[in-house]
Amino acid sequence: MADWARLRRWLRPPRKLTFTREGRLFVLVAVGVGVGAVNTGNNLLYLLLGWTLSFIIASGILSERNLRGLVVRRRPPARVFAGQPFLMEISVENAKPKLASYSIEIEDLLGGRPLDKKCYFLKVPPGKTQRTSYRHTFARRGLYPLDGFRVATKFPFALFRKSRDVDAPDEVLVYPALVAVPRPAPQARRPGEIVSERLGRRGEFFGLREWRQGDDRRDVHWKATARSGRMLVREYEDELTRRAVIAVDNALTAEALAALEADDLDAEAEAQLAALERAVSMAASLCAAYLEAGWAVQLVARGDGVAMAAGKAQLGRILRALALLPPVGDDVELTRFDPRVDSVLVAPRGVTAAGRPARVGQVMEA
Repeated sequence: MADWARLRRWLRPPRKLTFTREGRLFVLVAVGVGVGAVNTGNNLLYLLLGWTLSFIIASGILSERNLRGLVVRRRPPARVFAGQPFLMEISVENAKPKLASYSIEIEDLLGGRPLDKKCYFLKVPPGKTQRTSYRHTFARRGLYPLDGFRVATKFPFALFRKSRDVDAPDEVLVYPALVAVPRPAPQARRPGEIVSERLGRRGEFFGLREWRQGDDRRDVHWKATARSGRMLVREYEDELTRRAVIAVDNALTAEALAALEADDLDAEAEAQLAALERAVSMAASLCAAYLEAGWAVQLVARGDGVAMAAGKAQLGRILRALALLPPVGDDVELTRFDPRVDSVLVAPRGVTAAGRPARVGQVMEA
């Protein structure tokens, strides 16, 4: 496959030339003048034919010089969410020492095809860099591989549009869309489920964990910190009331999964896939809400998961995992989690899957 891709790149023409509306009209006039000159032998028509042909030749030479020496780069935003427009920054550097480039169009290539947006640069001075951005929206989450750029120009006479493809592979990770969710709150527990008697200001010792912003430095376990090289703090039982497990059931029925793998979705399979996407978005939104409220969050899914942690870095890990979360069969089990911790299971509406945990704090259908 890699050899075939290299062969296609080698056989690909270095330039692509398309006619503009003015260019088609100009070429038709040139052909008409040429036919008239041959049929009549009129020197004035021959002179006019030579003038039109010189225009075409000059257009090709100047447009080629205009495209050379351009270095194109992109800078994606830090986070891209499905269904939300974002700005992709495109910069063009003119490496030519003396000649400027005019009327430059830049298009990002996705799957060998340009996106629906393009960037336009009226003039790029020699040795300078120009920047602009285009707005785009990805409808679904996932990893989108960008192949490169298509650099084009209509300079100097707008008779032709000459373009060349530049290889610049990159990837854009699109996170699930965030939706409105209920505000997180500790769930009511039956007496005896967790330790209720307190000694002093804190509950019973539970274990050690890494230090988080806002932790009391009096809880730092210095011996364990010295041994591990990481800042570790003591954790107490009452901190379990600030932990949450967000589970998303990413299972589809066997029929829908087979239709998805064969790329032959029927109405039922499309409905299940849409419900799964809503469940993933709701799970991402719940994780974001809990983390913003200062909770430690664990993500659980079939065949995947993110360990319990808090902070902005945890949100990035969870969003990445959910962006790449694939649908699986119900024979894949959900990752285990502590039943003493507040838990929410997000399930796709209309999808009945086996292997769901029996003890879960709350079940939400998307």
